[in-house]
Amino acid sequence: MNLDMHSELLEDIFNEVRKIRTAGQKEYAHDEDNCFANFERIGNIQGLSREQILMTYLLKHIDGIMSYVQGHKSQREDVRGRIVDIIVYLTLLWGMADQDEVRGIDEDVSAEAQLSSKYKAEWKGEPDRFNTED
Repeated sequence: MNLDMHSELLEDIFNEVRKIRTAGQKEYAHDEDNCFANFERIGNIQGLSREQILMTYLLKHIDGIMSYVQGHKSQREDVRGRIVDIIVYLTLLWGMADQDEVRGIDEDVSAEAQLSSKYKAEWKGEPDRFNTED
């Protein structure tokens, strides 16, 4: 696969991730104001953190991918679907980490505003992370 083909693949993957994330919000969270509602509901029932619940779901897909890599190609869910789900779960975990970090830092500023400014101020994109000329 050449670079142009991989770039096109990346666009297709992330478009699928966005589509699955939107569908998952409607199907599982049932709450437009709380992306983590389903993890919190199940966490409350199980006495576990929302992050632990998310990891259980994520590990289920990793287990399926491990089976695929070990040669079990005939599975109920295509490996690509599992990969997309894992990417979605990791973006949700990122959001949980951001939210946990800013909770209670500044009572006068909304959590959303704190997350937005933190994300824009501190996140480095791919080229910046690998730039070693600093």
